[in-house]
Amino acid sequence: MFEGLIDLPWWGYVLAALAITHVTIISVTLYLHRNQTHLALDLHPVVGHFFRFWLWLTTGMVTREWVAVHRKHHAKVETAEDPHSPQVRGIHTVLWLGAWLYRKESNIQETLEKYGYGTPNDWVERNIYTPLTYVGPAFMLLINIVLFGLYPGFAIWVVQMLWIPFWAAGVINGVGHFFGYRNYEVADASKNIVPWGIIIGGEELHNNHHAHASSARFSSRRWEIDLGWFYIRVLKLVKLARVKKLAPQLLIQPDKGHCDFDTLRAVLNSRFQVMANFVKDALRPVYREEVRKARKEDRARWTLLKRAKMLMIREGSQLDETHRTSLNKALELNPKLKTVYAMKQGLQEIWGRSTTTQEHLLHALEEWCHEAEASGIEALRDFSLKLRGYTLARSGP
Repeated sequence: MFEGLIDLPWWGYVLAALAITHVTIISVTLYLHRNQTHLALDLHPVVGHFFRFWLWLTTGMVTREWVAVHRKHHAKVETAEDPHSPQVRGIHTVLWLGAWLYRKESNIQETLEKYGYGTPNDWVERNIYTPLTYVGPAFMLLINIVLFGLYPGFAIWVVQMLWIPFWAAGVINGVGHFFGYRNYEVADASKNIVPWGIIIGGEELHNNHHAHASSARFSSRRWEIDLGWFYIRVLKLVKLARVKKLAPQLLIQPDKGHCDFDTLRAVLNSRFQVMANFVKDALRPVYREEVRKARKEDRARWTLLKRAKMLMIREGSQLDETHRTSLNKALELNPKLKTVYAMKQGLQEIWGRSTTTQEHLLHALEEWCHEAEASGIEALRDFSLKLRGYTLARSGP
């Protein structure tokens, strides 16, 4: 039996497999996802081509196909046209057959033509990477056997071939739209699987990504870790990457007592953060106050409120008829909370008016602030005063 050029203990082969698959994960998140699909950063041509070559070698994936399928996912998210929504196709289908769903969609020419624009189309892509997708993995198998021996090399190769189909096509596309927590109430079911984006290079922070799809950084909270962002910072330090886009950052000018176009721009561009702030500073304080009262006065009302807690926070498009009935029943018994929830919907309606002029939007925002401050609800008034001072950080990436 051929022993290979590198002799390792069993745990050495495990570490080698993890190191090799980690490079593949970084290639997917930095090159395919952040660079090619969302144009959030530029990579030095040498770095970009290394990632492209490595993905051909270890997965056989074609850049244009991956980009097209992922862009369609964002454009048609949670609809029947979404290539891999677990809300539509079922969590088990996407988790275990995610690679098959990807392959099926990547064979649709209309998808490639509509969403696959701007990807590499040089001689190497046309003559090697795209037509010879199976040659790369076959060559990788040969390399593994030469380096590690027949059995260890083959075992590592099997892990390589299953790594991306499971973690990217299955876990991210499946679990990332089914289980986890949400920082932002976007109009889809995306969730952060865990706050430590290490195993899949930051892709675990999927809800953050859907809220700010064009941002090169996926972490939003101080306690969240985006390992992909760490690698971007390293590449940037050595002049091999340039960050083009980051999620907008809200600042507050405490002395500003009126809404202006700067306020409007901040609210529109950071609407998910604004809504998260509204929930934290207005909705939750009033909810806690009403729950305390109901616990002392009316156990039935208290039960309804407890059941409706997450429904009040959740994006309206994510509520089914049963949820809406339960929420409406709870709100009807709590006028103060009903007012706060109505203000939440009113704020969302402002940035939903895509065809309205900036002047009309500014007027609507000012009217919303007046209504909030006249409501007699302290938490609403305080949030409105804070909102008037919103502005965007002007520092670059």
